[in-house]
Amino acid sequence: MKNRLSGLAQLDQRTREIFRQLVENYLETGEPVGSRYLSQAMPVSLSPASVRNVMSDLETAGLIFAPHISAGRLPTELGLRMFVDGLLQIGDLTSDDRNQIEAQIAASNVERNVEDVLTDAGSLLSGLSHCAGVVLTSKSNVRLKHLEFVPLDPQRAMVILVGDDGSVENRIIKVPAGMPPSSFVEATNYINSRIAGKNITQLTTAVQTELETQKNILDDLTTRVVEAGLATWSGQSEADNKTLIVRGRSNLLEDDAAMEDLERIRVLFDDFEKKKDLIQLLGLAESGDGVRIFIGSENNLFSLSGSSLVVSPYRDKSQNIIGVLGVIGPTRLNYARIIPMVDYTAQVVGRILT
Repeated sequence: MKNRLSGLAQLDQRTREIFRQLVENYLETGEPVGSRYLSQAMPVSLSPASVRNVMSDLETAGLIFAPHISAGRLPTELGLRMFVDGLLQIGDLTSDDRNQIEAQIAASNVERNVEDVLTDAGSLLSGLSHCAGVVLTSKSNVRLKHLEFVPLDPQRAMVILVGDDGSVENRIIKVPAGMPPSSFVEATNYINSRIAGKNITQLTTAVQTELETQKNILDDLTTRVVEAGLATWSGQSEADNKTLIVRGRSNLLEDDAAMEDLERIRVLFDDFEKKKDLIQLLGLAESGDGVRIFIGSENNLFSLSGSSLVVSPYRDKSQNIIGVLGVIGPTRLNYARIIPMVDYTAQVVGRILT
């Protein structure tokens, strides 16, 4: 970002203003912007010929380009990034927007599970932004209600995990040779006496600490089953241990400009199907604070479809990041509106879930 901002600082005031007017008009209309319009939009009198000279310099710098020979100019991805980082004036949400976000997410939390709340948050973002809403949450953050070990054969057992939100998942583990049926019952009772609304990470830490200090609580075989069962839940790959929700993809087809570029939309929909890649991209937002913005080919996932992603992490009451939510759409997003919308929705979701 520092290099991009230093490049912006090298532009004189007139060039910066022409560039800002061009990008803002493009974000509003989706159409190439010509020198005649810019000469009229400038706060000071400037001829179209003078504007064309400045636009030529901006094109040489790689900030704008001409989609056709006789057309106006559009910002490049580099130009959009420079605009977002240095010139964008981020607005504030209206009281109506804030009330709608608060009311819809709070209503979805009444006698419903966590995934329902997150699904509604994704749908809410989709509706407000007219793009696709995405939510990423870690399965390990679900508070637990019950865990049970069920023997299948001499080498395998099923671990059944029940969340207090009603979710149920089953996984298979290998068991030590010679494991008697009573050991499965003992392991189940031991875990459930310590679950007490913990998530899998908290439960694993508590059990491992106790086993290290009180080796005589369980016999060796039962201890190994307990450890294998917990490792199955806490040691999965990043993609397997995440829940991804995408809502409102049809919104992307409602825009006339998008209808003229169905191939780009088709590629974007294909991107959505690459669940593992999208999860990894969203996971990048968990490494930093606040809203993060990915524009077009800055990420390989959207290099062909030319899309943008605006995401923000949401946190629990201890300020630990427990998921990410945001909006995916064309690079011609209303960033000034969507950035505070995503940020505020993340704050509300984190507050309500915890």
